[in-house]
Amino acid sequence: MSAELQVVPYRDGWDVIYESGRNAESHHPTREAAVVAAIVQARRDGAILVTFDRDGNEILGTTTAPSLRDG
Repeated sequence: MSAELQVVPYRDGWDVIYESGRNAESHHPTREAAVVAAIVQARRDGAILVTFDRDGNEILGTTTAPSLRDG
C-alpha cells in the first residue's frame, strides 16, 4: 500500500505532510503552491496525493501519482 501525502491547511498557509508524519515536508503560502510541490514529491516517492480545504474536507480527485519515469 502506498503512503498518503496530504496537502493540509496550517496557520497562515498550507503544509505538505505524510499522513503519519509528525513534521511537514514543506510549507507554502497558497494551496496551489503546496499542490505543485506535493505532486512532484508524490511522483518521486510513489505516494497517493490527497488534498484538503480550509475546513478539513477532502477535495475530490485524489490520485495516485505516477512515477517520473511514466512521463
